[in-house]
Amino acid sequence: MGNSPGPFIKELLGRKLRRSVSLKLIIAIGSLIFLGSAVFWVGFVIRGENKYLQLSIEHAKDYLRLSEVALRSCMLKGQSHRIEEAVRDLGRSEVFEEVSVVKHPEGSIRFTSSDKKGKTIHKDSVECKLCHENPSGPGTEAYRVERLDHGRKLLLLRAIRAENNCTARCHSGASSPVLGFVEARYSLTPLDRTLKEQKVATFVFGFILTAVCSGVLCIILWNILIKHLYTLTDAMEAVRKGNLDVKVSITSRDEIGTLAQTFNSMIEELRDARKKLENWAKELEEEVKKKTEELRRGQEQMVHTEKLASLGRLAAGVAHELNSPLTGIVTFSHLLLQRIPPERKEDREDLEVIIEQAERCSKIIKGLLGFSRAMKTEMVPLNINSTISKVLDIIRNQAKFHNIKLITDLAPELPEVVADPSQLEQVYMNLIINAADAMNDRGELRISTRKVTIEGQDFVEIEFSDTGPGIPPEHLDKIFEPFFTTKPVGKGTGLGLAVTLGIVQKHGGHIDVKSTPGKGTSFFVRLPAKKEDAEG
Repeated sequence: MGNSPGPFIKELLGRKLRRSVSLKLIIAIGSLIFLGSAVFWVGFVIRGENKYLQLSIEHAKDYLRLSEVALRSCMLKGQSHRIEEAVRDLGRSEVFEEVSVVKHPEGSIRFTSSDKKGKTIHKDSVECKLCHENPSGPGTEAYRVERLDHGRKLLLLRAIRAENNCTARCHSGASSPVLGFVEARYSLTPLDRTLKEQKVATFVFGFILTAVCSGVLCIILWNILIKHLYTLTDAMEAVRKGNLDVKVSITSRDEIGTLAQTFNSMIEELRDARKKLENWAKELEEEVKKKTEELRRGQEQMVHTEKLASLGRLAAGVAHELNSPLTGIVTFSHLLLQRIPPERKEDREDLEVIIEQAERCSKIIKGLLGFSRAMKTEMVPLNINSTISKVLDIIRNQAKFHNIKLITDLAPELPEVVADPSQLEQVYMNLIINAADAMNDRGELRISTRKVTIEGQDFVEIEFSDTGPGIPPEHLDKIFEPFFTTKPVGKGTGLGLAVTLGIVQKHGGHIDVKSTPGKGTSFFVRLPAKKEDAEG
């Protein structure tokens, strides 16, 4: 949000009035300002009117007093014609519209600037009532504002009192101290015109001042309240849409700042909670995948074990049925080969082929018998390093391993495992021979042992790593299937790794394979450690 109230105006125009808190605040405060200003300016105008009216009255009174002094001077001198002229001049002045001298108590008009000379003022007239109802008593000054069709007029009365220097010739036999009155009418039209202009100017100024104050108030409200409310509203809308990275930047130390800090803290807690939920969901997903993979592997192992068991039973039966005939074929073929003279070369070659193929069948039968025997176990505690050393002593002097560099890295103080020694030796032998075949009887074979812990359980791990060509990725999931082999025809039966996997699984372990084409293959045999040794 910017610092300009422009978005505020757009907000007021774009949202429904009943839903705009800012507009409600502006209307409420603006109404208070308007009412307060109206009361103030009306009072100000009324006070101004009264003040100017009072000034006009005092001005008229002062002028009338001076006029009364001048008339009294003429009366004392007995200059009636001068009185007539003075009254007429006063009526023509800028101050008074009409001036008359009334004799008391007859009420006859003796001198006047109008055409009322000789007329009599009755006791019920406005002039008489104004004088006699005067709170200061009759015979003093009195005034009254008259509202006529053509404007307001000020009626002034001033008593002409008998004094010691009055001559008997003028007022002989007068019993009242009041000899008469000077009556004057003062037009308030110029004053009313001036007051009207001032009233209009005052209200225009008041309206402008109220508008300016309201505008300033809007800007102040925008900067200290409404802008921050919109910032919070936008942030909440962003949170509603799922954006928890939003942060409200309000640095004020008032309630709005506290609200912003609370909002930021709440968003941070929500963000942490969402991260935890995401982590939990990810962990749960990984755990589900892991358990699914374990179930899949377990199912595959069960199927594989069942296949091996069935195959083992079949292999035992087939091996026993075929072993005796093949032994006879090989024996009598050798006897027949001895009786055939050397010159019958073709016959001897045919017999040699028969002997070779029969011996191949015999080798397969031996593999089947070994496979069937692998199904029977005799479990005893043993040391892995000892069984490996025993197997290595057997193969070191074989011609097949003369060009293979055997490297051992056997960890000392390994925990014992509970296993069948002969079957483990068969596992080692199968993996070592497979490595030698993969390297074409030359290369480097590393055998290492170590203790590992997987999911809180201790295992003894035996690693067989060769420098052969590696296993193609598309064959990795098939190498443990019975009769699957990548060796040339006549070089392998495809039972070695199947027998190896069956033995390891029967011992509660598992085998992992890592192979890089062109660099070599590593087999990892993991057997569960004996519990007493693992705990020790």
